[in-house]
Amino acid sequence: MEQKIRVGAVSYLNTKPLVYGFEKGLMQQDIELQFDYPANVAAKLLNNEIDIGLIPVAVLPKLQEHYVVSDFCIGASGPVASVCLFSDVPLNEIKQILVDYQSRTSAALLKILLKEYWKINPELVDTGNGYQQNIKGTTAGLIIGDRALLQRQHSNYIFDLAEAWQQMTGLPFVFAAWIANKKLPQNFIQSFNETTGIGLKHIEEIVSTIEFNEYDMHQYYTQNIDYRLDEKKLEAVKLFLSKLI
Repeated sequence: MEQKIRVGAVSYLNTKPLVYGFEKGLMQQDIELQFDYPANVAAKLLNNEIDIGLIPVAVLPKLQEHYVVSDFCIGASGPVASVCLFSDVPLNEIKQILVDYQSRTSAALLKILLKEYWKINPELVDTGNGYQQNIKGTTAGLIIGDRALLQRQHSNYIFDLAEAWQQMTGLPFVFAAWIANKKLPQNFIQSFNETTGIGLKHIEEIVSTIEFNEYDMHQYYTQNIDYRLDEKKLEAVKLFLSKLI
């Protein structure tokens, strides 16, 4: 290709299987890969600073056009473990929730669950770096990604958002998908799709390279994260987008 396709991926542990192929050198002549947290990857795709992003699905309505370019995603068909509401007290005693600044989808999902499933109305507070230390008393916190896996060691109550969504809807959940903001050549999309799936065949190798003792990474990659963007997950995305508030 004359010009490399700019690809934005998420710098969390859950992305490692999806970028395994790229990090092994596949498509290095075709793409320019960069990492950031989900909200920033989304902003870059919206601003046309990248051509493809592993973006929070809540951003889809804001794109003028979008194309799913991979059969793989960050999804869950059970508890996801790394997108949770953490609290010292039960749900009905929570007065305030500190909302993770790193993902729009998780924040939007939280609002839906508060209104439709848990039926509570605490104050929601925007946050910045290091906000986890303020989760105490009746102040709870939504935390995503690697920091959520760490927080599991410290909170009395853990409410898994993917699990709650499934209990409410009977469907899995999709947190992020590989989305292009423009039409791309079909042969590129085919190669991209194949490359994003290769890591699923190398989970043991990926786990062996990670130094993270706070959570079982093999369990995380094989039981918590469900990487396949199947029909049920596409149905879930459609339902989620219809509920955005």
